[in-house]
Amino acid sequence: MEKNGFTVCANAYIGCLRKEGRFATAHIYQHALRSFVRFNGTSNVPFCRVTREYLRSYSRYLYEQGLKPNTISTYMRMLRSIYNRGVESGKARYVPRLFHDVYTGVDIRQKKALPVSELHRLLYEDPGSERLRRTQNIAALMFQFCGMSFADFAHLEKTSLEQNILHYNRIKTRTPMCVEVLDTAKEMILLLRNRLPPSSNCPNYLFSILRGDKKRLDWSSYREYQSALRNFNNNLKSLARTLRLRCPVTSYTIRHSWATTAKYRGVPIEMISESLGHTSIKTTQTYLKGFELEERTEVNRMNLCYVKNYIVTKNKKTIC
Repeated sequence: MEKNGFTVCANAYIGCLRKEGRFATAHIYQHALRSFVRFNGTSNVPFCRVTREYLRSYSRYLYEQGLKPNTISTYMRMLRSIYNRGVESGKARYVPRLFHDVYTGVDIRQKKALPVSELHRLLYEDPGSERLRRTQNIAALMFQFCGMSFADFAHLEKTSLEQNILHYNRIKTRTPMCVEVLDTAKEMILLLRNRLPPSSNCPNYLFSILRGDKKRLDWSSYREYQSALRNFNNNLKSLARTLRLRCPVTSYTIRHSWATTAKYRGVPIEMISESLGHTSIKTTQTYLKGFELEERTEVNRMNLCYVKNYIVTKNKKTIC
């Protein structure tokens, strides 16, 4: 139980994540550690400091700081992971249900999806400037690619697109994915397509979001992506203000809105999960046959049709 064992264990794991190129995960762990260290008032945190009462005090501190439940849950799960690594290495003693009294779940009340009326305006109403049209095109393509995440979208390579099908592995889970490109997406793909020559031993990205002059697992590549993500989110906020949307919009909004639209239309949860590339649906999914590409393409096409024709379909039924 060395005097700074918890801090040492945390920093060692963060270092391992960075060596593996898992910079986003390392970034989250680093934030959680900084917060916990700040609460402790010292960077030398021992494992013996991590008790049920101390964790409850830390949880109250986070709530008082104005953090949302899901953020608090993330921090607690990061701390739990570090503590468990200390137990496995013999540097910390095992305490049953140590994190039982603090929140480690997911608050589903923090909704990120847009109502269909605002989603329609976000994707189809002219914002009046080229900068915001470009942002709108990116958002529209993310939606048409079955709610693709911005990380996956930005890192698509030219080799991912073959004969009108996108093949790629998800950045977060490495899940292999394929999406058929709808006819409505082709013009936007041409507008956003990267036309720079490829750099040696570097990704040749499909879209002109990342420069493609850095290796994928380099720290500088992750920093470039973070900068692109911040820029996209700032532009989305400007787009939402220009279109007078009432709900907040971020890069996650597109993905959640696709899933919510599909759910509203009665699409089976298994289909939604598979289309999004999720790997943690209920165990029963392992007994289900995977959906064919043609079926998922039809769901994607009908999702787009539903949103695109929302103004028309409010008062009369329209068949896409």
